[in-house]
Amino acid sequence: MATEQELSDFLISVEKRAFKRSLYHVRDAEAALDIVQDSMMKLCEHYSNKSVTELPMLFQRILSNTTLDWFRRQKTKHALFSNFNEFESDSQDPDFDFLEVNASSSGMAQSDSAENILSQAQNVAEIEEEIKKLPARQREAFLLRYWEELDVSETAAAMGCSVGSVKTHCSRAIQALYSALKAKGIQP
Repeated sequence: MATEQELSDFLISVEKRAFKRSLYHVRDAEAALDIVQDSMMKLCEHYSNKSVTELPMLFQRILSNTTLDWFRRQKTKHALFSNFNEFESDSQDPDFDFLEVNASSSGMAQSDSAENILSQAQNVAEIEEEIKKLPARQREAFLLRYWEELDVSETAAAMGCSVGSVKTHCSRAIQALYSALKAKGIQP
């Protein structure tokens, strides 16, 4: 059974990655934050009696299910209120970028020039944009495998699919990212 401190440490360790993953899926910062917070609450309420080693898989599954629930609610909301679209205003500024590129000073050499740092930040932004364009299941498999660093069987369990499906989704995601980034002049 995880102690309160272990549970708290776990939630702190996954908070930022979970937010970014949710943001990739829903493309709305407020909704992504709500999804992550709901997922964390569900983990604490229902699974605080589990061991620390079980928490990562449980949390990934909860996060996936909470994201799916959000999409279902949005679909219902849009179906119910589709006639009111002309009354809604677009409150999002199209120039505002929710994804921040946080360059860690520990990861960069002191001698990096401003040009190199800017180039790296632009490459990261391009990669993030291409990840957003992936189909939902490919994006989910890719993020779980390479962002969350889950193995194939853990990813399959989190996504609720077979190991073969995870391999297929990841392969297609990597091929699509490679092609798109190569077309933009970014070499792997």
